[in-house]
Amino acid sequence: MPPAEFLRDYWQKRPLLIRNAFPAFDTPDFMPPITPEDLAGLACEDTALSRIVAHEREHDKWLLRHGPFPEDMFPGMPDHDWTLLVQDVDKWDADVAALVDAFDFLPRWRIDDIMVSFAAPGGSVGAHVDQYDVFLLQAQGHRRWQIDDSKDPPLEFRNDVDLRLLQRFTPSHDWVLGPGDMLYLPPGVPHHGVAEDACLTYSVGMRAPAAAELLGDFVDTLAAEADDSLRYHDPELQPPSDPAEIDAASMERVVEALNLLRMNDPERLGDWFGRFITVYRSAGQVMPAAIAPGEVPRSRIEIEWDLQQGASLWRHPYSRMAWRKAGRGARLYVNGQEHALPVRDAKRIANAPTLDGAMYATLSDTGRDIVFELLQAGHYRLDTGDGEEE
Repeated sequence: MPPAEFLRDYWQKRPLLIRNAFPAFDTPDFMPPITPEDLAGLACEDTALSRIVAHEREHDKWLLRHGPFPEDMFPGMPDHDWTLLVQDVDKWDADVAALVDAFDFLPRWRIDDIMVSFAAPGGSVGAHVDQYDVFLLQAQGHRRWQIDDSKDPPLEFRNDVDLRLLQRFTPSHDWVLGPGDMLYLPPGVPHHGVAEDACLTYSVGMRAPAAAELLGDFVDTLAAEADDSLRYHDPELQPPSDPAEIDAASMERVVEALNLLRMNDPERLGDWFGRFITVYRSAGQVMPAAIAPGEVPRSRIEIEWDLQQGASLWRHPYSRMAWRKAGRGARLYVNGQEHALPVRDAKRIANAPTLDGAMYATLSDTGRDIVFELLQAGHYRLDTGDGEEE
C-alpha cells in the first residue's frame, strides 16, 4: 500500500490489520532484535521504565507493579497470565531503534517510542483505549487482538483497579496475529490483547500531546518571556455607570493586553513548538535529562581529523531532533533547545542518526560549530571504528 493511500484512508480514521507487514519476522532463521531474556534484564535497570501487569482470573483482579525489578524475580514468575512492559526500548537497543525507519512515511517527531512487551500465555493488560496512534507489531509468538470499532463505544473506566481499564468491552473484530503481522489503531479505539502463547509485541506509539498540555506549556513560555512593562492600561478611561461592573470596554483592553504577548505570532509559535515537541517525555510527563554534558577528551581539530580518517559521530538515543524553516534559514530543535542554521544543514543534521566524515564535510561552518556544540552537550559520541568510543 502506498503511504499516501494509508494516510488518506486509515490514518486517524479506522484500524488496519496488515498481515506479513515484516516478512523477515516469520522466517525460521530470524533473530529478534531483543529476546524475552534481554527484556527482563532491561527491566532490572534503574533508569528503565518498566511495569508488570498480572491478572487473577478467578476474582478478575488486576495487579500492577513498577520496576526496576530484582534479577532473581523472573525465574519464579508464573507460567501464565502476566505481562512485562518496557518503554523506550528503542533508546536502549540499536536494532529495535532501526525499526523506526520503516515508519518514515510519518514525521519523525511524531514518533514517541517503541515499547516492547513480553506476555506469558494468557497475559494481557486488559481492555483499554489509547489517545494516540499505535502500531502493534507481533515479533514472536501469537497474540489475539480484539477491537471495538463501533461508532460510539462505551469508554467508562473501572474504579477498582490501578489501570485505566474499560468497564464494558464488546469486540467488533477478532484476530490472532503471528510473527510479522501488525495492527494499526487510531486514537480512541478500544482494544484488548491476550497472549495465545509466550509472545513479544512491539508497540510503536505516536506523540499526541493533549490540547491542555500544549496550552499550559505555551502559556508558561509566554509568561516566562514576557516583558514586565507590558501591562493592562486604560489611559482613556471614562467614569463607569456602575463601578462594580466589568464592562465591554474593559474586556477589550484585556484582549489588547494579551495580544501584546504576540500569542498568534507564527515564528514565536513555531519556535515554542519545536522546543516543546523535542523534549523527552514519557506518558506526557517531562522526564529527567538522560543526556548530560561530558568532557570531550579530544580537541575539535583532533575530532575533525578522526572524522577524515573514518570515524563517525553517533547521536545519543535520547536526543530528539526536528527542524523548520525560519525566514531564509532554519531552526534546528534539539531536546528543547533551538539553533539557527542554513536549511541544508538543519535537514542533514536532523535526519542523520550518524554523521560520518563525508557528511560532516558538507556542512557549513555554522553547521560544524553546532555539531561540535552538540557533541560537548552529550548529544553525540565519537566512534573511531577501533572498538573505542569517546
